[in-house]
Amino acid sequence: MKRYAELFQFPNVWVLVLACFPARVAYGMVSLSIFFKVEQGTKSIALAGLAIGLNATSGSLTAGIRGSIIDKYGQKWPIRIMVPTYSALLIALNSADSKFSMLALAFILGFSAPPINLSVRPLWKVVVPDSYLRTAYAVDSAIMNFAGVIGPVIATTLALSTRPESALYICAALMMTGGIALAFTKVSRDWIPEKKDKDHQPIWRHRPLQLLMIEGCFIGFGWGLFDVAVPAFTTLEKVPHMTAWIFGAMGVANVVGGLLAGLVSKKTSSLKAMRRTYFIWFLVSIPMVFTYPNWSMVIAGALLGLVGGAIQVFYWEVMEAIRPKGSPTAMMGWLWTVEGTMMSFGSMAGGFISEHLSPTIALGITALCLGIGCFVLTLGKELLRAADRIPTDEEDLAAMSDNSNATR
Repeated sequence: MKRYAELFQFPNVWVLVLACFPARVAYGMVSLSIFFKVEQGTKSIALAGLAIGLNATSGSLTAGIRGSIIDKYGQKWPIRIMVPTYSALLIALNSADSKFSMLALAFILGFSAPPINLSVRPLWKVVVPDSYLRTAYAVDSAIMNFAGVIGPVIATTLALSTRPESALYICAALMMTGGIALAFTKVSRDWIPEKKDKDHQPIWRHRPLQLLMIEGCFIGFGWGLFDVAVPAFTTLEKVPHMTAWIFGAMGVANVVGGLLAGLVSKKTSSLKAMRRTYFIWFLVSIPMVFTYPNWSMVIAGALLGLVGGAIQVFYWEVMEAIRPKGSPTAMMGWLWTVEGTMMSFGSMAGGFISEHLSPTIALGITALCLGIGCFVLTLGKELLRAADRIPTDEEDLAAMSDNSNATR
């Protein structure tokens, strides 16, 4: 834990962690808030899954564009424009009372989604030296996942209360608070986009990114299924309150897994750590198929979340190692365009499969998708070899010196 104590001694670490936290809680709430809003308004799980899918589709299709805008113009004004727009649309969705208006607003909402997480990641390279990036990414993932614990609990509790409309209102308020706070931090205001290489090509033609996009197709689709299958399963079995417990357990385990990953020695390369953890992730996804929405699913979900939290840390490191210069936000954005789009298809399929077949089938397809994703990364590991390199002690010292000068 000494490593984490040292991390928080760097200037702006606390500021970065706390400023964006409310907005991350809002993102943890939004899917379930939309799900319960539409399900309660239409009495249809399939339409609720469709609404989540439409929202994810519009958000993911434009993620690369929004990331490219930030890489070109900086974070200050894009975030200040998108955050109020997104919050206003959440309030409008909450007031909708017809099937068409709910689905239409859920779709429109995604276009203005502020890239909070994508914006925070490149800021860590400014705040801490390279030798502390794994630890910083672990903290960032832990905070993001902790918000993911609180978000579903708040959303489910409010949506099933006597005032279910309060879920989306609280979501809007948290987004405004966290999004504007991040936009006004000094580290975000002063962040200068990297210059691209003279011979740069469109980022989607970057072969390592293409590999991650292929992997992202399967992971996105699988998690889209999962995100709808769990609340659908609990709703069909008339135990909707278990949704919060299942996602909450996964979120807590995510936090622990991420923090444990941050303690892994830098002598283990990002690529090796990610591939080994990914295979374990696939194995622990299998028991989820044989659970029921009671404590068995809570325990299986926690195990899945534990390994998933560790993978996030190594995955971010791999992306940072292989990305072209000048694309810290766009790289993640375009990857999310593919992964998020497939997630939206998974959400739509998850609602149909859960209602007309069985949520268990959707959970089984999720496990299959994780296995295929692991296989894809194994086949294409040579394209990711830049992430298999371990920095020398001299490079770490140089990075610390550069960072010290940059944060004064």
